[in-house]
Amino acid sequence: MQSKYTMLGCFLVALFALPLFAHHSHSNYETREYTHLEGTVAEFHWMNPHTWIFLEVANEGGESTIWALEGAAPRSLERDGWSSDDIHVGDHLKVRCHQLKDRSNGCLLGFLTLDGRAEKEFD
Repeated sequence: MQSKYTMLGCFLVALFALPLFAHHSHSNYETREYTHLEGTVAEFHWMNPHTWIFLEVANEGGESTIWALEGAAPRSLERDGWSSDDIHVGDHLKVRCHQLKDRSNGCLLGFLTLDGRAEKEFD
């Protein structure tokens, strides 16, 4: 009887752990190539489970488009020296990111340059 409960407990732990592994998949991004963008921060969200930067980028025709840039979790970024006060609406950014596979205006952030400072990892 004890082994039944042990097996059931192991099964339940594994069942609830699977979504944690699935959550961190980046299969919707083209991770074999980088996209380079430059623009102005329209919105910045320092929140769990991922930070988000909405960047206003001028396209080749001169019209502005908004790109949604997914960053790492706040805690991960803090370990890398970032804080929620580092980026503000209106800041000028250059980013290197992995674009969505469907080529829509979304990216997984890799690196960014903030107002001309040295490039820094943001993932």
